[in-house]
Amino acid sequence: MRIDEVVRRKGHDVITIRSDATVAELLDLLEQHHIGAVVVSDGDDRVDGIISERDLVPLVREDGAGARLVREVMTRDVFTCGPEEELELIARTMTDRRVRHLPVVKDGRMVAIVSIGDVVKNRLDELQTERDQLEGYVRG
Repeated sequence: MRIDEVVRRKGHDVITIRSDATVAELLDLLEQHHIGAVVVSDGDDRVDGIISERDLVPLVREDGAGARLVREVMTRDVFTCGPEEELELIARTMTDRRVRHLPVVKDGRMVAIVSIGDVVKNRLDELQTERDQLEGYVRG
């Protein structure tokens, strides 16, 4: 299975935030959408960074953390994938790099985002389909 099949099921919506937004604005966005990461994009569907709850944890103890700018705490070296990449390779990349979210980029433009949850769900669906087919074969 390829990433574009996962995106087709999941949808192309990506929640983004500008790098000049405040951390307080970021927290509102995460809470509003019940998500754990946001792609930082200052326009044209580019991926300028990504910020997740892991990036925010060190800020919890700081005074005035909510006034900090997203660009101060975002991850700048973002791992991305293309829509044609195989799900198995993406799963390996996410595991090896210890990332839970990958923006999907086509022709230099962000078209979607996939999470480790999306990858696991699709793998479970594949396993269930295989199981159903095997049970059908055994029965008859």
